[in-house]
Amino acid sequence: MIVSALLTSVGINLGICILFFTLYSILRKQPETVHVYSPRLVAEGKSQLRNRFNLERLLPSAGWVRRAWQTSEEDLLSTSGLDAVVLMRVFIFSLRIFSFAGIVGIFILLPVNYLGNQLSLIDFSDLPNKSLDIFSISNVDNGSKRLWIHFSAVYAFSGVVCYLLYYEYKYISSKRISYFYSSKPQPHQFTLLVRGIPLSAGNSFSESVKSFFTEYHSSAYLSHMVVRQTNKLQKLIWDAKMLYKTLVNLKSKNPTQKKFTRDGFLGLFGRNVDLVDHYEKKLEDLEENVRMEQLGLSLTGEEVPAAFVSFKSRYGAAIALHIQQSINPTEWITEQAPEPHDVFWPFFSASFMQRWVSRLVVFVACFVLTVLFLIPVVFVQGLANLPQLEAFLPFLKGILSITFVSQVITGYLPSLILQLFLKMVPPIMKILSSIQGSISNSEIEISAGKKVLWFTVWNIFFANVLSGSAFYQFSIILEPKFIPQKLAVAVPAQLLNVYELKFETGGKFWPIVHNSTIFSLILMHILAVGIFGLKKLPLASSLCIPLPVLTLLFNEYCRKRFLPIFTAYPAECLIKKDREDQNNAAMTDFLDKLVTAYRDPSLMPMQHSSDVEGYNTPLLHSREV
Repeated sequence: MIVSALLTSVGINLGICILFFTLYSILRKQPETVHVYSPRLVAEGKSQLRNRFNLERLLPSAGWVRRAWQTSEEDLLSTSGLDAVVLMRVFIFSLRIFSFAGIVGIFILLPVNYLGNQLSLIDFSDLPNKSLDIFSISNVDNGSKRLWIHFSAVYAFSGVVCYLLYYEYKYISSKRISYFYSSKPQPHQFTLLVRGIPLSAGNSFSESVKSFFTEYHSSAYLSHMVVRQTNKLQKLIWDAKMLYKTLVNLKSKNPTQKKFTRDGFLGLFGRNVDLVDHYEKKLEDLEENVRMEQLGLSLTGEEVPAAFVSFKSRYGAAIALHIQQSINPTEWITEQAPEPHDVFWPFFSASFMQRWVSRLVVFVACFVLTVLFLIPVVFVQGLANLPQLEAFLPFLKGILSITFVSQVITGYLPSLILQLFLKMVPPIMKILSSIQGSISNSEIEISAGKKVLWFTVWNIFFANVLSGSAFYQFSIILEPKFIPQKLAVAVPAQLLNVYELKFETGGKFWPIVHNSTIFSLILMHILAVGIFGLKKLPLASSLCIPLPVLTLLFNEYCRKRFLPIFTAYPAECLIKKDREDQNNAAMTDFLDKLVTAYRDPSLMPMQHSSDVEGYNTPLLHSREV
């Protein structure tokens, strides 16, 4: 890619960014779109809808940017919880790293690279038509003493990143403890999911659970809720919800206009009936089927060898969680329960064999998706390399000779195409994660996020870099011993796309960010070893070898020092919190509600048909968490 193509891409992206900021600034002030841009404020009654025309509504403003940056952590914590605070810390951490790397790269490394003579002589008059390679380390002469500046930058950057990682890990850990102390009692803090329940002769799973925990955890055991097979019931409820939405949409379009259909096969045969009446009758029938199925499951429903077991204290639940319950480690398996509204109930309808096969299918599907994605990656790299594109598609030579067209194709189009393809990856990964046996929606989000992360690393980083010369050097890629050398040459030269992952983790996603950064540091160290070796500076290459070792030792220290806080709260915190709750009069009411907190929502009463008339419901409903 040449400099002018890069500048064209920057200009296009900057223009689009300004356009979006302008549109957002205007649309967020319109009464018609306030439910879209401020639904939470509308639900909480903090947004005043003014329909009176005001010229100021049609003018863009930047005040919302200033207000967004001025929001304190305390305000964010009180309104959005610890998740939002940790996400904000990720942004701050990333900006600090980017600022340091940007200053060093622009004001130190870039001039050093450009003043090199490895690739071509310097010609400032023709700078826009220069290849970006002249700004990379590839342009520094082999064996040059200037390479020691790059060596120092590698050590300095590694030290700064490790310091920032330690600071953020320590800061977020303290925030997590403080947030726990200030939080109200939550059902998942007192509840475990128990699986592998053995079935004794003459007893149900429910009786076995009660007998076991009454005998071995008598002082702490409170209640349990055995999971039942509800896959058929869930299908009926889903059909009822879809029919209800169809009916609401039908009425919202034109409530007074009559719509007719035939009540026979596919609406092609039978007598003409009013469509609204037909759907309302069908919805009533579905609701009756749901009630009958719920009644049958409550009385004689098939039980699953899994149960949510609740305890009277957090400490009692923690003891049961961390102690092996049975001589046979495959029985009475305990794990922390998710929040009640976070439980992914379809998981419990699958057998052990189904879950095992699903995980195998998901692994194969992820591998196939990664391989197939090489096709757009190779195509994008071909667009970024104009000579390769002309050689591969000679009939485009005339069009590509137009300066602006070539700059757009090589500078902007590859990134746009890659972004469009990448938009499909997170939803696919979420679908795959939902069928591999996760017990909660947040666990599905975490699993999908990790899949997208590794997909990005392997397919966008490695494949994107290695396929830059795939049109004429594909054979060398297949030889593993040449891959470090290939990376060392290619990374400083075509440009890397950086994608920031955003997903909910219940405040526990900082270790993922930490581990990803450690992986990136080690990868940088390996590349540095390869680069200095290729640039005929073996001493610098050898002196970079301790860096990944030191980084791994630092990571191990952080794992021992901070990671346990993100997996489970220590006994010190649990006991202090339990003692505080002993003097809380609301704990009695909380424990009473805890008994039914983990009841399968598909067993709850539902009534859509009587609510069809009130189809104009608000976008958001405030609820107490």
